[in-house]
Amino acid sequence: MGRWMKPEVYPLLAAMTFVTSMCVFQLTRNAFMNPDVRINKAHRTTAVLENEDEGRRYSLHSFRKFLSHQRPEIMPAINSFFSKKDQ
Repeated sequence: MGRWMKPEVYPLLAAMTFVTSMCVFQLTRNAFMNPDVRINKAHRTTAVLENEDEGRRYSLHSFRKFLSHQRPEIMPAINSFFSKKDQ
């Protein structure tokens, strides 16, 4: 690969690989786990699905539960340093 691929391209390749993998993950998650997507015939025949708890489980996944208990700060050490009042 060294002959036709320059080292300057590696960061771009890494970023594009990351973004593509995130898109594939989200599309796969929506296709197989979303309660509104009906793949099998049994779910497609019903007009309205009674699956409130399944929808709640889909929307409140473990990563969202983890983030709900975290403070909404990107750099907490710097925020606390600059938010202290002079004493």
